[in-house]
Amino acid sequence: MDYQSFFADKLDDLRTEGRYRVFAELARSAGKFPRARNYRGDDVDEVTVWCSNDYLGMGQNSDVMAAMHQAIDECGAGAGGTRNISGTNHYHVLLEQELAELHGQEAALIFGSGWVANMTTLSTLAAMMPNCLVLSDAFNHNSMIEGIRHSKAERVIFRHNDVAHLEELLAAQPVDRPKLIAFESLYSMDGDIAPIAEICDVAQKYGALTFIDEVHAVGLYGHEGGGVAQRDGVMDRLDIIQGTLAKGFGVVGGYVAGSAGFCDFIRSYGAGFIFSTSMPPAVAAAALASVKYVRSHPALREHHQERAATLKRLFRDAGFPVMPSVSHIVPVHIGDAVLCKSISDRLLELHGVYVQPINYPTVARGTERLRFTPTPLHTDDAMARLLEAMKEVWEFHGLKAVA
Repeated sequence: MDYQSFFADKLDDLRTEGRYRVFAELARSAGKFPRARNYRGDDVDEVTVWCSNDYLGMGQNSDVMAAMHQAIDECGAGAGGTRNISGTNHYHVLLEQELAELHGQEAALIFGSGWVANMTTLSTLAAMMPNCLVLSDAFNHNSMIEGIRHSKAERVIFRHNDVAHLEELLAAQPVDRPKLIAFESLYSMDGDIAPIAEICDVAQKYGALTFIDEVHAVGLYGHEGGGVAQRDGVMDRLDIIQGTLAKGFGVVGGYVAGSAGFCDFIRSYGAGFIFSTSMPPAVAAAALASVKYVRSHPALREHHQERAATLKRLFRDAGFPVMPSVSHIVPVHIGDAVLCKSISDRLLELHGVYVQPINYPTVARGTERLRFTPTPLHTDDAMARLLEAMKEVWEFHGLKAVA
């Protein structure tokens, strides 16, 4: 087999479909977010980032950066091993305690990323519970899907946010069969929110465990940033809460929170936890400082919601096809992969506006979009410049405003 030709042909397929991914080479400027330097060969331009998952700008928060500097001076760069073999640092323990408290749970367990947290936890749970059935929302994230697949447990997909369909599937199962419902609180590409209370109702009725991914909600919703479940007053009804330290908290890493027995079970059996080198102490210290800060600054969440609502209003008033969203996600429908990338490229190259095209397989074909994520640090002036850039690019591509 000609391996190199195989690689080249598959990459050509992506280019033909308009789905070949080009990474914007950025250097974020601490103290100037959402401004960043964009490197393109020998050229360096300043751009405004409109698609960051650092939703609150906590990646440049002075308390967070100071905590990271201090931990480096105290502990050095790395953890030194896996959690079991010399790699459990005091900052890891403090962070896990803080996260458990944030979610009103007995314990928490941190991982290198949210992807690893989902993959490890779901695969371990579903594989080890005898005859486990996993009921998975149709729009679940790749990390959840891969964890469920890796478990080799039987799985069924319920229609997105369709509690009646979920109950229909549960009712068809023996009462004593182990069942695990896996879903997200906030779906990051459409910006819609799960009916958490109703899912908990049917879980309780049919004896199922609940696993909720709050990755795009922690830090952003609830009186302390505990997520949509905290906002809705149902956090205590969930068995397992999964979150990230990389989005609302602006650092990196993932975690799960739940009962002490559950966390000890994953700690003891989860390969993705056991065999991974643990998070650098400086990262854990920064994440700890961020969680503490976000919990005690509700005005940050209020400002964030105002910025998202303002951008939606500006886009709609200008006739741009903003997709329905009840959250901080502002998706603008394009519907074609090649066009989506062309619009994104022109925004970046001509206007210094960086928003990544979102194409298949991240979203379904025909639903390609630009996904804007305004933060508390995106000013009115920045929004005005974005609006003018969008108008120019829309006109350049011969697109019509939505009446």
